[in-house]
Amino acid sequence: MPPLHGSQRVAVLADSQNLYHSSHSLYSRNIDYTALLDAAVSERELVRAIAYVIRADSPNEEEFFEAIEDIGFEPKIKDIKTFADGSKKGDWDVGISLDAVTLGEHVDVVALCSGDGDFSRLCSHLRHQGVRVEVFAFGHAASEDLLDAADSFVDMAEEQDRFLL
Repeated sequence: MPPLHGSQRVAVLADSQNLYHSSHSLYSRNIDYTALLDAAVSERELVRAIAYVIRADSPNEEEFFEAIEDIGFEPKIKDIKTFADGSKKGDWDVGISLDAVTLGEHVDVVALCSGDGDFSRLCSHLRHQGVRVEVFAFGHAASEDLLDAADSFVDMAEEQDRFLL
């Protein structure tokens, strides 16, 4: 990874659903959002940190929303959708992409905290615009297309004690 510069402006975008499902399916543990934010900013200038979350009426989720805000993330909350057949869906892919493109005009680096391969085209677009893209995810749960499209990748699985509670 090339050296990081203190003058770089960084936006941190955390796909909380992706991180939650990855950390729970692989390790049955929660993400340490303080460590994630510290690693993503890495002594550079933080412009904005957003955590994209889904409200699913599960226990303790309001406390989680407050906790990530106390850490320094702006929570963007969307209600889960339940369809007539009983299936449920909740994701922020379009919202994350729109925010990344908009913020890309004001930052040098987008730290994308997700392993979702749907963001590989977003990475390519941002890089074409001159924005550095750093992906933070668990290697076993991260899309190869996404990793190939990013400038750098931090495998959170290699530092479980740092990134997991």
